[in-house]
Amino acid sequence: MKNVFLIIWAMAIVTVANAQGFEKSYSFGEETEKPAVKVGADFAMQYQGLSHHADTARLIPLGKGITLPTANFNLDANLADGITVNLTTYLSSRHHNDTWVKGGYLFVDKLPFIKSPAITKIMDYISFRAGVMELNYGDYHFRRTDNGNAIRNPFVGNNIIEGFSVSPAFEAYFNASGFLLMGGLTTGTVNASLSGYNAATRQYTAYNAGKELAFYGKIGYDKQLNDNLRFRLTLSGYHSSKNHSGSLYFGDRAGSRFYLVMQRTTNSASDVDPSANFTTGNWGPGTTNKDNSGMINLFVKYYGAELFGTLEKLKGTTPNGTKFDFNQFAIEGIYRFGNDENFFAGIKYNTAGNDTPAAINRLETSIGWFPLKSLVIKAEYVDQNYKHFDVYGGNAGFNGVMIESAISF
Repeated sequence: MKNVFLIIWAMAIVTVANAQGFEKSYSFGEETEKPAVKVGADFAMQYQGLSHHADTARLIPLGKGITLPTANFNLDANLADGITVNLTTYLSSRHHNDTWVKGGYLFVDKLPFIKSPAITKIMDYISFRAGVMELNYGDYHFRRTDNGNAIRNPFVGNNIIEGFSVSPAFEAYFNASGFLLMGGLTTGTVNASLSGYNAATRQYTAYNAGKELAFYGKIGYDKQLNDNLRFRLTLSGYHSSKNHSGSLYFGDRAGSRFYLVMQRTTNSASDVDPSANFTTGNWGPGTTNKDNSGMINLFVKYYGAELFGTLEKLKGTTPNGTKFDFNQFAIEGIYRFGNDENFFAGIKYNTAGNDTPAAINRLETSIGWFPLKSLVIKAEYVDQNYKHFDVYGGNAGFNGVMIESAISF
């Protein structure tokens, strides 16, 4: 079995690809003597005007103002017709204020170096992607804000529970007549470690990626039914039987858009450090050992009206053996209008709970304007409520206004 995995990874070095729908083609040029290179960037800046409260817990004083601007640098090179390599770098993020690499991958939906009509025909339906990359688990990651890349999100916040990770992975796609099938395998962790140390037990542990592989997949249907109606429905699954630090629900290294909300006082400088508390406003199991998760996504667009829904189930154990069982539901309604749909208004409801009485619900309402296709200005009102959270003495929450501008090219 290990030899099979090694062969698959070796094949991924020379082949990788595309599927119709939210998954897009990454090829942008024909075969040339020199690689065609595309340089892009994403920039985003927010004004935060939020206040928070809790029944009994002491929360830090929360001011209003401009938060840390974020930026991405994107480099794509078309090595040949249908063969592309990507590199994305975070220039500035809430988690790291300095520059660091998000990840990169190889993508192939054609094999121009194999002169075979049969292979060419097969590659019309099959494609592959491999590298240290954003896992194609579920559909929500196509709409979420990714550090400086906020232009595709009609709202400022992402989901309460984030199924998002950048890990070494391989994905294979099949696409025909709107039907999509994807299978992937990954090391399952954003922290690629070979060995670990437990200070409490003074023991070392060797980590072997071949024993910690996670498997994930997606099946769906995505079709532009006519000029005005598009329909997409997908079912995704993720399975990991063992991992020292599974990061599917702890892989967003950029951080939450809601800075320092619900931060309790501990009389420490880290209380007011956005990078030390980069997940404020989010919830979830954190790192995992066993992980059996599933997500259903529905997308419908009719003229300027959009509906996007997420239904998610998370179940497994953390590295210390603690069981978790979460459910999440999110629904977005967007209406786009104006010339080329350059204005929009939207509402989003998101709720999450686990096998305890604790639960979180969030309501976001937004308006936005695209002066250019590469520039968006949006404003939202957000109201997030915590129910039966012991750390806050029962109930708590935050609310207020967020304003964001973003540029992507």
